[in-house]
Amino acid sequence: MDKTKDAIKIIDKMTRTDPQLEAMVAASAINAEVSQLIYEARTKAGLTQKQLAELIGTKQPVIARLEDADYEGHSLSMLQKIAHALNQRVVIHLTPMDEQQIA
Repeated sequence: MDKTKDAIKIIDKMTRTDPQLEAMVAASAINAEVSQLIYEARTKAGLTQKQLAELIGTKQPVIARLEDADYEGHSLSMLQKIAHALNQRVVIHLTPMDEQQIA
């Protein structure tokens, strides 16, 4: 295989043979995506972390933690509170894994 500097390809090659590592990378990607969604929705609404916290009855550090890509404690109930405060809704769907992920 040709050498590459593409980080995604390198990570894929490293995790392909280690199911535990692959699961950790997948979980981290999901946490980062949820954090980014919260951040984007809040900033699009023109709110500070403190303002969003007040809308959902919590404190600013909670919002900061939820927007941290390394945070692993996202809950559906908190996401629903945030969505409701921002006049949005949470949509979740399951999709089949591709053949490489199943093997």
